[in-house]
Order: sequence, then C-alpha cells, then structure tokens
Amino acid sequence: MAAETTQQNGQGSKVKASVLHGAKDLQIENRTLGLPEPSEVQVAVQATGLCGSDLHYFNHYRNGDIIVQEPITLGHESSGVVTEVGTSVTNLKAGDRVALECGLPCLECDLCKEGRYNICKALRFRSSAKSFPHFQGTLQERINHPAAYCHKLPSNVSLELGAILEPLGVAIHGSRRASLKTGSTVLIFGAGAVGLLCAAMSKVSGAKKIIIADIQGERVDFAVKNKFADAKIVVPLKRPQAIEEKLAFAKDVAEMVKEASGGEVDAVFECTGVESCLQAAIYSTRPGGRIMLIGMGSPIQTLPISAAALREVDLVGVFRYANTYEEAIKLVSSGNPLLPDLSKLITQRFKGFEDIPVAFAMAGRVKDDEGKLVLKVLVDTT
Repeated sequence: MAAETTQQNGQGSKVKASVLHGAKDLQIENRTLGLPEPSEVQVAVQATGLCGSDLHYFNHYRNGDIIVQEPITLGHESSGVVTEVGTSVTNLKAGDRVALECGLPCLECDLCKEGRYNICKALRFRSSAKSFPHFQGTLQERINHPAAYCHKLPSNVSLELGAILEPLGVAIHGSRRASLKTGSTVLIFGAGAVGLLCAAMSKVSGAKKIIIADIQGERVDFAVKNKFADAKIVVPLKRPQAIEEKLAFAKDVAEMVKEASGGEVDAVFECTGVESCLQAAIYSTRPGGRIMLIGMGSPIQTLPISAAALREVDLVGVFRYANTYEEAIKLVSSGNPLLPDLSKLITQRFKGFEDIPVAFAMAGRVKDDEGKLVLKVLVDTT
C-alpha cells in the first residue's frame, strides 16, 4: 500500500488527518499522501460513522487488551469519492462513489481460501492498534486503498448510507451464522446501532417476531416505533454480585423474554458483551437454538454452560464480516419492504475536522442536549 506519511516516487500531496495522541487527545495534522499503487485507488473520504471501538480508543487510548503504541487515526465506517486510480485498476474511475471495506487480509492462508478472511491472523484493519505499525483509519481527507475493497455505490444509495454498510456487514454476517429459518422468533440484546441492524436483518430473513431488550427504554421504544422490532423489554438496571444472584437475575430476565415472545426464542443476537445478557440469552433460547456472540464486552464470563450444553444451544462467535458488501449494497438499494429505514440510525451529524472531538464526546452519550437519542454519530470530513 502506498505510504500515507511519506512521498512516493517523489510525488505526493498534503492531506489533513485527525490523529489520536493519547486519551481524548485528538490533533489535526498534515500528512503527505503518495500516489496510489497500481491496484489502489485514492478516495476522498466524506462520511464516517463513529464505532464503539473508535470510542474506546478515544477515551482510553486502548481497546480492551489492545494498547495503542503510536499516534493513530480512527475511523473505519466510511464512504467517499474516488479521486485517482492506479494504473491496473479497471473497475473504478475518478468520480465513483464507494463504500470502504477497511479490513485487508493476507488472501494466502487457509482461512482466507475458505472465504473466512475476517478471522485471518494476518488481517490488518484500519483504525485498529492490533497490528504494528498501526493501520491508520479513515478520518483523513484522502486515503489510498485497494480497489478490490472499494465497493461502488449505486445512484440511489447516499454516501451516508454507504458508511452504514460497514456495521450492516456485521449484522449480515451474524444473520448468516444464525441460519435463521422463516418464521423464527428472535431476541436481540442491545438496542444500539449493531443491535438494530441485527434486528433489521432478522426482519429481512423472515423472522415472524423480533424482541429487543436494553436497559435504555428510549432505545427499545425507537426500535419498535421504527419497525426494527415487534416487542420490547426494558431490562432492570441491577448489578448483582454473587454468582447465584447473577443467575437468578438472568432467569428473571429470561421470564420477561418468554412473556414477550410467547415462549422460548429460536435465536439470540447478543450485542452487548454483558455477562448477565449472555446468561439470560442461554435461559431464553429453545433447545437446539443458537446464540450469536456479537458484543465485545467482558472478556471473561461465568455462564450456566450446562443449560446450553444439555439442550444443544449453540454459542456462535461472530467477528466483523466477510463477503458482505455486495449483499449489503443490493439490500439497501432494492427497496425491500421488510427493511426498516436505516437512515434513521444516523442521529447526529458533525462537519469538519475541528468538530471530530465533539463528535466523539457525543458518541459516548445516551442523549444529546436537545434530548434526542444518540445512536450513530456521523462525521462529514469534506
């Protein structure tokens, strides 16, 4: 990939970038961006949604066990406009609008050859500090990116919606892993953007009833009002300490689920990473059902594993996505009546590099100053 901090072949141009130097220490810097490599295109990034992992890096200069080792640019839910094309690129041209797929796998290992490149051990992902040197993110005026991972948007898909395709990919991948049957009953834990997108994909997949649960009543109200879900549960805000108390609480939540759904559910999308939610998910799922582990929360959890094993309830890992952009683009451009209006997920918008710190502060809130729910914060870097 063409260097983003040094000139290439003596040619390059200055681009503005938002660079994180420490917890909540974002600085605007100029970088020299070289020409795109033969297989790359240069993209003027225009729309970027702020993700939970970005927020962790912003607030703590780390994401779980992954510690930032050098200044890093955040952002990976992005779309933009092609400004230059490499000499061997034939599928894109200057002026094309594209959604950016920000994970680049090795394409040589067995996992990549199986099509599971999302769990390639050598995968580099923009805005992640897992690899070193870090793969810089998309909150930059222009970037060079492999053309194969720049997905052309049809005319009826906005750049804002193009940025939503990245988290939608997580929901598509989770839906595939769930193998939902038509007429299924589905439970979603977590009514943030990813949980709502999982609910939307469950609708498209033919689920007959979708129940969504969250500790925030406004979020589940939004889900039902905007046809992402059919029923809602406000989970009591309790923090039991002893394991017996935790499991008793999880069983109580499961009873709330069964009352809302009319029985046990066929599948659960656990989008919080919270221990009590996964415990409740196990108690809520029918024998032979599946639980998708999507939320990145507590890394070590105590689970009623026999309640899953003895009823063959499968716990299925879901990490990012693979081969989802084509399906995502077809879905959002199709006018499918089962698909809720995904543009409603974008609840706050900010423009310009100077407002990026304010955008991150907003992304960590439940409501904005006007009392409006915060779901997906989007930055326009034009």
